[in-house]
Amino acid sequence: MNIWLHWHGILGRRLGVVFPEGMAMPKHMVYSLRYYYRLLGMNKNAIALPSLKKEAKLPVILNQAELKELFAAPTLLKQRIVLTLIYSAGLRGQEVINLKISDIDFERRTIHIRQSKYKKDRIVPLSDGMAIGLKKYLSAENPHIWLFNGKEPDGCYSVKGLSWVMRENLKKTSITKEVNLHSLRHSYATHLLEQGVNIVTLKELLGHADITTTMIYLHIALCKVVQAHSPLDTLYNCNGNANKA
Repeated sequence: MNIWLHWHGILGRRLGVVFPEGMAMPKHMVYSLRYYYRLLGMNKNAIALPSLKKEAKLPVILNQAELKELFAAPTLLKQRIVLTLIYSAGLRGQEVINLKISDIDFERRTIHIRQSKYKKDRIVPLSDGMAIGLKKYLSAENPHIWLFNGKEPDGCYSVKGLSWVMRENLKKTSITKEVNLHSLRHSYATHLLEQGVNIVTLKELLGHADITTTMIYLHIALCKVVQAHSPLDTLYNCNGNANKA
C-alpha cells in the first residue's frame, strides 16, 4: 500500500479530520513521520512520504536610483568596484572571487568566467564604464593573480567577505528592501529584460542550465507591451496603409 495514502487515512481518523482527496498533508505531520520512520530505521518509508513544496517567492531587486546610492556608499575603491562589477556582469559571489586578472580582456571588452556552477565556462560583456573603473582599481591596488585579493597577498576574497561588504554598505544607504549580495545579480537580469534582451540570451549570460530558472525574471521585469500584429504588415511595411485604402 502507498505509504502516503495509508498515513493520510490513519491520521485523518485519529484526529477526527477528513482530508479531501488531493489535499496536502500538513507540514508538521510530514516532518513528524519522517523523524519517526528514521528513528525506526525505516528510511525507505521516510523517502516515500510526499515532498514539501518550497514557497515560491520572487527575487527582490534594486531599482536604478537604489543601485546608484549603493555604489556611492563605499569609501574604499576596492569595495565600490567589486559591488559594481557583480551588478554590471550579473555574477555569482563565487564567480567574482574566482576571477583572475587575466580573465579580464580590456581590448575585447569581455570577462571570462571559468568553471562556474555546473562546471561551465562562459564569456560575458565588460561594460565600458566598468573597464575604466577596473583599470583605476588595478593601478591603485596592484592585486596579484586574483582580481580581488583577500587578506593574504596570494589569496582571493571570500564569499563571506563579499557579503559583509554588501551588508556594511547597505547600512550607509536609505535602502529598506531586504536584499543581499545575490540581489545584484537579480537586478542585472531584470534590468536587461526591461531593456530588451531576450530570455534565451539572458539564460546564456547568467549561465543557467535550464531556461525555466531564467523565466522567473519575467514575473518581475516591467517589459513594454508590444501591440499584437501580423508579421505580414512589417514584411511589406503595410502598417497604417489599410486605413488609407
